[in-house]
Amino acid sequence: MSYRKLSNDIQEKIKYDRAHSWQNPYKFNDDDAIRRNPKRDEANLWRPVFVRDIEKIIHLPVYNRYADKTQVFSLYHNDDITRRGLHVQLVSRIARNIGSILGLNVDLIEAISLGHDLGHTPFGHAGERFLSDLLYANTNCYFNHNVHSVRVLDTLYARNLTLQTLDGILCHNGEFELKEYFPKPCDNFDEFDKKYNECYTVGKRAIDELIPSTLEGCVVRISDMIAYLGKDRQDAKTAKIIENNWEFSYGQTGVSNAEIINNLIVDIIENSYGKDYILLSKNAYNDLKTAKEENYKLIYRNEKINSVYENVISPMFEKMYYRLLHDLKENNQSSFIFRHHIHDILNNNMFYDTKDYTLENPNFIVADYIASMTDDYFVDLFDQLFPDSKYKIEYQSYFTN
Repeated sequence: MSYRKLSNDIQEKIKYDRAHSWQNPYKFNDDDAIRRNPKRDEANLWRPVFVRDIEKIIHLPVYNRYADKTQVFSLYHNDDITRRGLHVQLVSRIARNIGSILGLNVDLIEAISLGHDLGHTPFGHAGERFLSDLLYANTNCYFNHNVHSVRVLDTLYARNLTLQTLDGILCHNGEFELKEYFPKPCDNFDEFDKKYNECYTVGKRAIDELIPSTLEGCVVRISDMIAYLGKDRQDAKTAKIIENNWEFSYGQTGVSNAEIINNLIVDIIENSYGKDYILLSKNAYNDLKTAKEENYKLIYRNEKINSVYENVISPMFEKMYYRLLHDLKENNQSSFIFRHHIHDILNNNMFYDTKDYTLENPNFIVADYIASMTDDYFVDLFDQLFPDSKYKIEYQSYFTN
């Protein structure tokens, strides 16, 4: 293994700046935060502005569900395989590490990190794709988890989060790497709402153009990739999808999780300290791109994973979607979409003035419900709705050879 270190020049510069109480002029200041309802949630000494956002996020009912949502590997009963709850903590830890050295607002970083994946569906990116196909077929609108994370926080539960936290969540897009991350200003909710709504109607093209408005959001975006690249390789070995790290190119960044995290953090700090943007060296950027490409080839598109998604889980999504849509249109109050979802939203969205959720387009309510599900809940609900279905999920247990 090979672990890089910060250059002596940068280390001495950081030590000197700390000794002289240097403040990063590009850090986002708490006093500049914007909320939809500024008369509520005023910051104080013991609950600063972004700490309030963090606490709003972690106390939501949907935050608990991170613990049983797929990161990459769905069909395993194995506590050593990463779930999305651990992933967001890893993103937060890596981003706070970078942000603290760069002199950024670590509370804003933590809020964005912990909230960025709340909109993920069961069964990870495959579930996201299946749900988007269904939503688009019925509404001409796309489903994307980053957009839905904002919808969860800003519409379904209406927690009056800051524009800066919501913008960082919307723009986190961990599937699209850049060599340089220049923040793109977003100064008011009118601008934010416009780009948020375009993500539904324009889809991937709008998603790919999103850039966070703060340096803190940029740090979270690159940290999202750092957090999953090596960790997914660890999990792939645990799941016996791959055997050894030698299947990956080494480069200067390394191949193991520990190497990737350390070496990319060092590279970002080395090249970004004191700048108004986040910069990767050419070598680190090329290594990052190569690592992602190899993860897709060897892990994410692996036939061992995708055959079950396409042949079993995809038709389960379709059957469930249309069954729930039928129940909703028929106003079947005994249906689980009323008992387990709509009533939950109505009971928990009590703090701010919002429109009546029951008047939403039924397709969006169905998408909201399915996206909120954990993997196990989805499977159990499907078995309740379709007990005689030929589609069954078979998990790999701890004792499966």
